[in-house]
Amino acid sequence: SGSTFFHVLRGSHAGAGRDDGGPEADLYLEGHDQHRGWFHSSLLIACAIEGRAPYRGLLTHGFATDGQGRKMSKSLGNTVVPQSVSEKLGAEIIRLWVASTDYSGDLNIDDKILARVVDAYRRIRNTLRFLLANTSDFDPAKDAVPAEQMLEIDRYAIDRAAQLQADILQHYEVYEFHPVVAKLQVYCSEDLGAFYLDVLKDRLYTTAPKSLARRSAQTALHRITDAMLRWMAPFLSFTAEEAWPIFAPGMSPSIFTQTYAAFDAPDAARLAKWSRLREIRDAVNKEIEGVRTAGAVGSSLQATVAVGATADDLALLQSLGEDLKFVFITSAASATAAEALSLAVTPSTAPKCERCWHYRNDVGADPAHPTICGRCTSNLYGAGETRTVA
Repeated sequence: SGSTFFHVLRGSHAGAGRDDGGPEADLYLEGHDQHRGWFHSSLLIACAIEGRAPYRGLLTHGFATDGQGRKMSKSLGNTVVPQSVSEKLGAEIIRLWVASTDYSGDLNIDDKILARVVDAYRRIRNTLRFLLANTSDFDPAKDAVPAEQMLEIDRYAIDRAAQLQADILQHYEVYEFHPVVAKLQVYCSEDLGAFYLDVLKDRLYTTAPKSLARRSAQTALHRITDAMLRWMAPFLSFTAEEAWPIFAPGMSPSIFTQTYAAFDAPDAARLAKWSRLREIRDAVNKEIEGVRTAGAVGSSLQATVAVGATADDLALLQSLGEDLKFVFITSAASATAAEALSLAVTPSTAPKCERCWHYRNDVGADPAHPTICGRCTSNLYGAGETRTVA
């Protein structure tokens, strides 16, 4: 078996392009027991015949064990049959389990571990469903908003995607899959689910369909989806391939004909600014949760928030203008100077708009539309609201 390279690779594409025409594999892949087996015998024979190793890269992995790290055996009854898992949960779950496990050691698997993998898959898939649904009426050729006209939070979201992609590609270069899976999960749950998409829902659902505010959001979502499908394709191949024609109809028959998305270098100052704004937002959410637990408010939109902030934080908060309340997902928000960060949350006394669910004093100001606020009236029947670009 140590001479496989000589018989299989000579004259093949893997050896093509070498000046001396000798065979050389991109990668040899086997279990760690082969350091004294196939890897070793291949190295000896290739060095004797060709004067070099028969591979450019070498990757070794552990063996599948049960949840307690024990070797699988029929007598212990701890075997997991891949075909059974595939029939019950789908082959995609097996792929995700492999990718999410550090293969440099043994790979533990049992029903509890697979259940966690299923949860991770659902989180990623549900995020993807939201992205696809909210870009379904978006044509990037006609509807994309230039970067300088986009809302700053949308530009920040693209910066975060670019930052994550650079990190992910570094892991892929050295065949590290489990950090990619872990970072994609965190990105879906925290960067997108708990922050950006949460903030975005109001703009996606309440502004005019073709408004700058909504198209700016969709421009960011389209770029994020385009990149995310490519990040996940190596280990969630079926899901990415299933989503690709929905996302990019007519572009190409398969995502596997694509390369990774192109991003400009992320803006370091913008990343730092929004990182701090997210920290303040987390503190606001915690304060609102305390008020909600006490029964004073229901949803965060029923709350009014007053933030006291030091000079640097105050400048960040005030730069958002009226959009500060949208970032906090409250009906009203203000910021004033203080020696340290302080928060005051009070329930709104204004009536609730039945369309956007914000509590506003101008609900019913237009007698023709007595149950909705002035913002919704403008978005539905007027010129539409103006959002802070930068």
